[in-house]
Amino acid sequence: MIRDIMDLHTHTIASGHAYSTIIEMAQTASEKGLELLGITEHGPAMKGSCQTIYFQNVKVIPRERFGVTTLFGVELNIMDEDGRVDLPEELLPAMDVCVASLHIPCCPPKSLEENTRAYLNVMKNPYVNIIGHPDDPRYPIDLRAVVEAAKEHHVLLEMNNSSLAPTSFRKATTEGYLEFLDLCKEYDQPILMGSDAHVDIDVGNHGYVAEILELAQFPEHLIMNTDMEKVKPYLNYYNR
Repeated sequence: MIRDIMDLHTHTIASGHAYSTIIEMAQTASEKGLELLGITEHGPAMKGSCQTIYFQNVKVIPRERFGVTTLFGVELNIMDEDGRVDLPEELLPAMDVCVASLHIPCCPPKSLEENTRAYLNVMKNPYVNIIGHPDDPRYPIDLRAVVEAAKEHHVLLEMNNSSLAPTSFRKATTEGYLEFLDLCKEYDQPILMGSDAHVDIDVGNHGYVAEILELAQFPEHLIMNTDMEKVKPYLNYYNR
């Protein structure tokens, strides 16, 4: 059984297509025994999500709720193969945690080379901490190149539990995950389990990913969810 004390990829009603409040998410995290929660609303390019002013004002929110350290950041939309994102560069240092992801409404899938370049370029941004759901088979990528770049730029690669759910539109596969994990083992590249929760009951829900990590016999020292001290060097909040 993998020790799991954090979930750094979740959404509240502010994202527009999620269904719980900050308080509900934090309370559920506390009830599940989590120590660290990340609220990472979709960036403003996602239809229906909050606008730039929301992220400018997250400084007013307490970072401790119900005994859980609660970080406030963003799931940035990668907009193109140059790695451009949908928040101004000067605002990124104020984000406790930055996840960067490809989403079809903001950047439709392109060729393997173009999709890969999008990831490689966004990882050059010093405020990007995590690549969200790189498991999405709708975006073919050069897995080795992405893992190499994550290692070089000190960025975590997310293993997204939502991608593996039977109802997921991303339709991630066990085989794809195992290939990714083999490369992470080869490069000693850490991974982060993320729920991508859009409702409170899914906070900390990493069951599908945990099964694959055990199947892959993935080393615990590369799973960041097990220890606060392991993940801190990767997050903006702890490195300002």
